[in-house]
Amino acid sequence: QVQLVESGGGLVEAGDSLRLSCAASGRTTGTYPMGWFRQAPGKEREFVAGISRTGGSTYYADSVKGRFTISKDNAKNTVYLQMNSLKPEDTAVYYCAASPYGLGSPNSKYDYWGQGTQVTVSS
Repeated sequence: QVQLVESGGGLVEAGDSLRLSCAASGRTTGTYPMGWFRQAPGKEREFVAGISRTGGSTYYADSVKGRFTISKDNAKNTVYLQMNSLKPEDTAVYYCAASPYGLGSPNSKYDYWGQGTQVTVSS
């Protein structure tokens, strides 16, 4: 079993930066590929970024490519999402997830989910 707890969300202005963290317990982040997803009000949950087991491969949605960076610190059992140049359309609840049998890619199956952290970007 894996327990995931996100933190770092908040209210920021357009153009600002935020760094989300996802702390894992039960199993280390080095064991599984990990991903970040988001869900805006009235919209379906969407893939944002993913990272492979070793961190050697990363995946991004086109909407965040060049602005967001996913990374992992296996020693701290933590995955990060650095979000720069935030836009109002980035407003959503952000979730981290673990993919025990996947690659961390958009189409991987994610079996463990955190409770989410709210990110609100004002214009």
